Amino acid sequence: MYNKNMKIGGRAAVCAVSAALIFSSLNINAFAVENNGLPSAGIDFFLSANATSVKSLKDEDEGKTKGDEFNYISRESNSEEKEEEAVPTATASATATPSATVKPEAEEDELVIEETMIATSSKTINQKEKELEAKREEEGFKSLVIAKVNDYVNVRSIPSEEGEILGKLYDKSVGEFIAEEDGWYKITSGSVTGYVKGEYCVTGEDAVDLAKKVGTRIATVTTTTLKVREQPGLDAIVLGLIPIEDELLVTEELDGWVKVNIEEGDGYVSTDYVTLSTEFVKAESKAEEEARLAKEAAERKAAQEAAAKAAREAKKKSSSSQSSSSSSDSEIIPAMTSGSGSQLGKNVADFACQFVGNPYVYGGTSLTNGADCSGFVMSVYKNFGVNLPHSSAADRSVGSSVGGLDNAQPGDIVCYSGHVGIYVGDGKIVHASTSKTGIIISNANYRSVLSVRRIF
Repeated sequence: MYNKNMKIGGRAAVCAVSAALIFSSLNINAFAVENNGLPSAGIDFFLSANATSVKSLKDEDEGKTKGDEFNYISRESNSEEKEEEAVPTATASATATPSATVKPEAEEDELVIEETMIATSSKTINQKEKELEAKREEEGFKSLVIAKVNDYVNVRSIPSEEGEILGKLYDKSVGEFIAEEDGWYKITSGSVTGYVKGEYCVTGEDAVDLAKKVGTRIATVTTTTLKVREQPGLDAIVLGLIPIEDELLVTEELDGWVKVNIEEGDGYVSTDYVTLSTEFVKAESKAEEEARLAKEAAERKAAQEAAAKAAREAKKKSSSSQSSSSSSDSEIIPAMTSGSGSQLGKNVADFACQFVGNPYVYGGTSLTNGADCSGFVMSVYKNFGVNLPHSSAADRSVGSSVGGLDNAQPGDIVCYSGHVGIYVGDGKIVHASTSKTGIIISNANYRSVLSVRRIF
């Protein structure tokens, strides 16, 4: 009878330990949710603990406290602002003190209940969310309609060549698929909704691979100063620094890191501090085309007038010994020249070249004491009465597009991934390059060009 009671007591003790472990596991998950502020539904939260069994727990020190123990692992952050970040991990432990000893006389009476936990997780919740977002984006590519033509395909009001032309979907430009009718795709792209002939476009599975080729993968910096490293790791050497909101061209995507192209070369940035997106060229409506051309003409005229005013003021300061009338007679009036670009553009290029050899300074705007790439371009144009942003990403939208490096003229702004320079002619640019090289002249095609913008 005594042995029977002992067996019952042993079973009860083991069951109590099992229940405690299960309850502890549930509490660990709940505690992790509270501390991370993230729901656990749909996301696996992994505990970094070794598999634990009741049998092994019996060998632990009885003075050890029941419950959950949380250890924090600090890691270096690649943000200038954040020095370290706490990543919670959990280890489950419990101590069982049975009220009666279970004798190993009968093998069938020995009870061993094993509680197994997933030991480690190589990916954070944030990384998993980014992976899910990337998969959703790729799935969305199937609903794209991408033009494959020499120039453009017309977007019409009805699925017929007799329909009114509403706009243009240029080669490699993208629209969203709505429906198919008689060999025509109804799309929406930008502000245009209409029909394009199916034979000049691709969609569905064929659009997925093409979208990756024609789209520009961009990483937008979300931290004050982003460190670009030589290798994908927080202990790797810092290659360069990029300011917040700048956009970098992504050339490769890894687990938690992306390879980007900056002035100092190819480097890596953590996906924790950038937002990834794919840029596509959209259709342009007839009204938008007309408005764009008119705006570009007006901006060009305003820039010429501002430059002329700046030139007059500069001459007045430098010719104090001359009369105002003689200064006016010798004034050079800006003029457009066909083929070779504007005279003002040439003046901008010539003015910029005189600062070759001066230092590069991150965040600087001084043409003599030091400037970074966008600071250099901004300060050069400021001398011609034109205010530009201190951002290489923002420079991609100033002035008007010239359609690529083949159409560049002196004075045009050449935009790269995280960098910008001024075209000087003969396939070359002048730019504030790096802290090692300073302001130099380079071949314009030494890196992939994202855009060429014209001010004058």
